[in-house]
Amino acid sequence: MSAERPILPPVRLPAEAELAREALAAPLFVRAVKLARWAGPDARVGAGGELVEAQLPAAAEHLGLSADEDGAAYASEAWRLAVDTGLLDVTDPEDGEHPDGTEDEAEGTVTAGENLALLTSGSPQDVLSIWLDGLDAVHADATAPVLDDFADLVGEDGSIDFDALDWDPEAEAEFLDGVLGNLYLLTLADNGAGDGPVPLPALAASMIVPDDMGEPTDDILEQVSEAMMRLDDQFRLLEPIGIVEYQPVDEALMVEEGETADASAGADEEDVTRYGMVRLTPLGLYGVRARMLEAGVDAPAVGDLAGKGADALLDGIAYYPEAAARAEIQLWLAGRGAEGTVPAAAELLAAARGTDEGAPLRRLYCQQALALAGAEAEPAVRAVLGDQELGGLARVWLAEHGASDVPAPTETMIFWLAIDTIAAQLDADGELDELQGLIEGLSAQHSGFFDEVWRVDHPATADVLEAMGRLHSDKKAAKDARKAAFKARSRAGAEEERA
Repeated sequence: MSAERPILPPVRLPAEAELAREALAAPLFVRAVKLARWAGPDARVGAGGELVEAQLPAAAEHLGLSADEDGAAYASEAWRLAVDTGLLDVTDPEDGEHPDGTEDEAEGTVTAGENLALLTSGSPQDVLSIWLDGLDAVHADATAPVLDDFADLVGEDGSIDFDALDWDPEAEAEFLDGVLGNLYLLTLADNGAGDGPVPLPALAASMIVPDDMGEPTDDILEQVSEAMMRLDDQFRLLEPIGIVEYQPVDEALMVEEGETADASAGADEEDVTRYGMVRLTPLGLYGVRARMLEAGVDAPAVGDLAGKGADALLDGIAYYPEAAARAEIQLWLAGRGAEGTVPAAAELLAAARGTDEGAPLRRLYCQQALALAGAEAEPAVRAVLGDQELGGLARVWLAEHGASDVPAPTETMIFWLAIDTIAAQLDADGELDELQGLIEGLSAQHSGFFDEVWRVDHPATADVLEAMGRLHSDKKAAKDARKAAFKARSRAGAEEERA
């Protein structure tokens, strides 16, 4: 059975210990931890778990912040995160009762949460789990409605008219997750070469402008501009939790509050940075991937296959970029140790067998894995010299490693290996020039190649010959390939009728 192509390329993440250190160094998380350790029995909290306003200046001072409104806001934000991540446990008061029995505003009690101790005694995975809870909380804050005038939303009976907000929480969360997903994909583009900062207008446009649209309309440009400003606010909130590095929109570009000038008008490449630049950090890649996995998105990471069998390895890396596939193989081999090289090689070869659609690509990656296994794999390779599907591969490997006493391949084996090799490269969607060079090189190695190759008993023979007819630069050879493809299909059809 052919391997399914993953939606996203595999991400190469740092070790969990390094990610945990990054999480503990995230500014907002640092402040939350400091407040959790500062809070004592005298800390007073309201019914919603928030630190009462009178104590915010002291909390801000403990964080090394000024006691003005900004300092109090930072302290309040950090306190909420400490509560949301279980660093603090808050007990709500009984309705209408103050702890001392007076009729004053009710207050709750606060104690250190279990997660606070885990930050020092737990594993890196424990730290990252707590941090992910914090990311969820900040994500929720970032997608909360913007309240320009809260008083207008409160009815005479004190209830809040949420319909008047024109706010769809699911749509808001979906939009931000879509933006983060696009940023994730851009970061992994070109085998990780795209990890530089992304202009905010381009990121907003990726969510708004239809793929098939030529020149964006004024309405679309206005939507992009509005999305930019919303994202500007959201990335300012997300940066302190450590998932992005963000250069905000230059306030000088603001036309009116909540509006920007058209980002595409009169701005050269140097100006684009003034419209905001954002990049995911390694911790951000980890966090966005965790959210995608929770949502059921296939988001592979290098190392996912290290503890699995050879069949899962070869199927899993079938459509990985070359560098990621190599890294995954190295991790897989390392997990089996030097003494396990021969059994590992034998397992790889066994997994490479098959006549299904994905088998040629498995054999291609098996060959690459055996190259990384080194000369110690020779006993396992020699054991398959007589195998119809693996014998050619084995001879190539032995010759490349300078082995002696390598039996010459039969003509049938040479042709079979040529078809299998081209079938694998066609399935891998490699560079056209490289594929064309492979096709022309293999067909030139044997005189009368197309007169004989159509007889090869390989499931992909006809498909490969048709591809050779399309891609071969020599017109006569291309015509011979098409004729051979016709013969191969006729032969296969006749065999099916006899069966």
